[in-house]
Amino acid sequence: MDLKKEIKRRRTFAIISHPDAGKTTLTEKLLLYGGAIQTAGAVKSNKIKKTTTSDFMEIENQRGISVATSVMAFDFNDIRVNILDTPGHKDFAEDTYRTLTAVDSVILVIDCVKGVEEQTRKLMEVCRMRHTPVMIFINKLDREGIHPYDLLDELEKELKIAVCPYTWPIGMGRQFKGVYNLYNTEVNIYAPEKNYVADSLLKTKDINHPELKSFIGEESLKVLWDEIEFIKNMFESFNIDLYRDGYVAPLFFGSALNNFGVLELLETFLQIAPCPGEITASERVVNPYEEQLTGFVFKIHANLDPNHRDRIAFMRICSGKFERNKFYFHTRAEKKMRFSSPTSFMANNKNIVDEAFPGDVVGLYDADTFKIGDTLSEGEMIHFKGVPSFSPEILREVVNRDPFKTKQLEKGVRQLTDEGVAQLFLQQPGNRKIIGTVGELQYEVIKFRLEHEYGAKCTFSQLPFVKASWLTTDDKKALDDFMLRKSSAVAFDKEDNPVFFAESEWMLRTVKEAFPTITFHSTSDFKLGKK
Repeated sequence: MDLKKEIKRRRTFAIISHPDAGKTTLTEKLLLYGGAIQTAGAVKSNKIKKTTTSDFMEIENQRGISVATSVMAFDFNDIRVNILDTPGHKDFAEDTYRTLTAVDSVILVIDCVKGVEEQTRKLMEVCRMRHTPVMIFINKLDREGIHPYDLLDELEKELKIAVCPYTWPIGMGRQFKGVYNLYNTEVNIYAPEKNYVADSLLKTKDINHPELKSFIGEESLKVLWDEIEFIKNMFESFNIDLYRDGYVAPLFFGSALNNFGVLELLETFLQIAPCPGEITASERVVNPYEEQLTGFVFKIHANLDPNHRDRIAFMRICSGKFERNKFYFHTRAEKKMRFSSPTSFMANNKNIVDEAFPGDVVGLYDADTFKIGDTLSEGEMIHFKGVPSFSPEILREVVNRDPFKTKQLEKGVRQLTDEGVAQLFLQQPGNRKIIGTVGELQYEVIKFRLEHEYGAKCTFSQLPFVKASWLTTDDKKALDDFMLRKSSAVAFDKEDNPVFFAESEWMLRTVKEAFPTITFHSTSDFKLGKK
């Protein structure tokens, strides 16, 4: 296949939001329009009525939330669409941040009732740092929420990005009838449809269409034209270059649950969203059109299929063409590998692929070889940036509740922490296992998965630490002295790098002043390029 043609027809993006904004529901409706699924489940009152396609872990089904990034792909109008549906919950933000390194653009979902929320701001900060193009979908217009005018103002102030309305809602709450496309000047009136592709009751460019008034009412029609005139006068025309540089966000309104406004979002996304572009590695900038393959692992998942105890590394292809059964170079391990069963995904359904191109996400069956951030190439020693581990904010010791299942516990803890949702530290004497996370819910997920996937039971005991810092220095004597004096607060990560646990920010500042030749790192970025 022609490499340039394949790259130009790919769109790889993440759907991000604060919890419960409707992100997973929107993902399903996009899959529905793409023909990837035939009927959608409904997310209602935070309980899964029918298991949503992209939430496949058992705990996700029980809790009604996403706790792991799902990868899905489908073709629509000859465009290959790769969707990464991310966890919304703040306790799993690290998984979302890593996922943002593997996409070319983002759709940000906002609940029109709640407006901009805490996690929305944090996610937008990451997008701004990376200049990731963002489209915004204002969801749940079938409920009475914040007026669209006020939402526009709030979005620009809170997210620090210019917004450009692309569609406009016709009514709100019970009066929500459809959307008006400001760019092709088309009215689209829908019939609510939760499980299938929504039918248009009326689709017209004629503002005097005789049926229009009967569908939405004379007064509502007058309000609509007044609002459209106001929007046209107040906002600049859409600029695709400013959008792709991350300075302007096109704005869409709709109801993912009822299928209003989703098709307009999808069709516009395919027209304006960027295809795979350049990605910065530590050594150089990688162009997707290069013939030599490069790619990096941004996610690892154990037991995607509990019946087979498989472990899959998710690799984003950055350049060249990936081919099944071809040998590639693992740059950290410095060894050649080949893959007989690389897979593409539809949530937990997998299909073997013979080839894949930049922008695609390929699943590689892995026997404990890969780590988050690992790179494959065709011989070049290259390392991609931006997949660090963050300093955990909560640290707890693993306590084994079933000594007869010690081996299962050891394996489970190691494999689950390899996925990157938590970090494992070992402390001597006694080989104490300490797990660090950024949120409480991660411990619940780890405990659940250890019991249900590995048959091991554990509890987590509280520790007095609030911060973990990686240590590096050229002064070996100072490091030895530090580790002797602070032995009760020093452990090692899985790569045997020393880590210091501080009981407070004040304690961390104190030891930094006392040991000026030692550097205390808040992320594992320093390990990039390290074997």
